[in-house]
Amino acid sequence: MASPFDAINPDVYKAYVFWSAVLVAKVLLMAPLTAMQRFKNNAFANPEDSSAVSKKLKPKLDDPDVERVRRAHLNDLENILPFFVIGFLYLLTNPAPFLAVNLFRVVAVSRILHTLVYAVVVIPQPARFLAFVGGMLPISYMTLQTILYFMV
Repeated sequence: MASPFDAINPDVYKAYVFWSAVLVAKVLLMAPLTAMQRFKNNAFANPEDSSAVSKKLKPKLDDPDVERVRRAHLNDLENILPFFVIGFLYLLTNPAPFLAVNLFRVVAVSRILHTLVYAVVVIPQPARFLAFVGGMLPISYMTLQTILYFMV
């Protein structure tokens, strides 16, 4: 009996692993980006953090620059984690290699652009929306294709 894993194209699998690793690195870089904003704006969330810099500093939870980076990080978690799951399940549908590889690429590049235009170099809308949709559409497509392929 054939296993769904027999259908995985090695090139598609390699692309999935590569772009997933890029996205893991991107998510991990959000913590130092948040820390940079905290130090730049003396906006520390905890008393022990602010007092380590200066005894006069009080915790500050509402710095707009820090909160912008935190929202971008949260947005990553809401979108990149589902990509890891659905991207792997999509592999099991034996997708066309060219399409699958480019869907993975588009998701990763869109997520990176989303952070750049939202939290690094703030660019007015619709830049953030377009970057968001650029990642959401391929994820939605892979989800639909996976559901249809495995529909019982």
